[in-house]
Amino acid sequence: MKGKQLKPKILKALNIAQGPFVRKVEEAPRAAVTIASYNIHKCVGSDGRFDPDRIAEVICEMDADVVALQEADKRFGRRDGLLDLEALERRTGLVPAAVAVSANGHGWHGNALLYRTGRVAGLERVALPGAEPRGAIVVDFDMDEAPLRIIAAHLGLLRRSRKRQVETLVGRVADGEGPTLILGDLNEWRLGERSSLLALGQHFGPVGVTVPSFPAQFPVFALDRVLARPEGMVLRIEAHDTPLARLASDHLPIKATIDLSRVGATRLEAGADSA
Repeated sequence: MKGKQLKPKILKALNIAQGPFVRKVEEAPRAAVTIASYNIHKCVGSDGRFDPDRIAEVICEMDADVVALQEADKRFGRRDGLLDLEALERRTGLVPAAVAVSANGHGWHGNALLYRTGRVAGLERVALPGAEPRGAIVVDFDMDEAPLRIIAAHLGLLRRSRKRQVETLVGRVADGEGPTLILGDLNEWRLGERSSLLALGQHFGPVGVTVPSFPAQFPVFALDRVLARPEGMVLRIEAHDTPLARLASDHLPIKATIDLSRVGATRLEAGADSA
């Protein structure tokens, strides 16, 4: 009971929002897609136990169309992947985008992407600057309603490294026009001027919306984020908070519902606001 009473006070002190973000729209979504991000902590749970099957079960629980994973490979040696992707495909229909650079790996610097909606039209691996090895993957999808670019990343622990990494990502997308998502463990809980994500706010949103996802047993910090351009296509962002998710990793997954049919409408709204 004491923990439940204490958590709202901590969140208020940190200026972090509670609960899901929900955008009010007049029309029902016509092209809704569920996108998720999950730092699986190399399949080591909050109880310290290595158990890939628990991670797979949480992914099944989420029932997302696209899932970005962080820490999906071993960090040293051959950097083999940690999940049984064939078994996961049989259960969910999710297949991996071909981002791995080793025969037995899942991803690039631990970043992997699973999908069951759309067709991969392009893929790029991006090395990110900083004191520790980090990377991002850029995957272009052909969806039924519109093309969608997804940038999945795991940013560094040091604030100065994150700022440089964000600058690198912004440089990749600043001139683009199509709908784009940046998601992953961005390792930043600060808001406002102190946030290393500030530069993303010029192109993506909602930067100020945070959903606590870490630590999984007592989520206080919003380290995991989903940001969009145009931001109006994001209808909902929430943590996937279940008893198993609190145990399977040290992060809770987050899910976003996007509506690609709103891309044109949000561009018109932005144009009207700037007129």
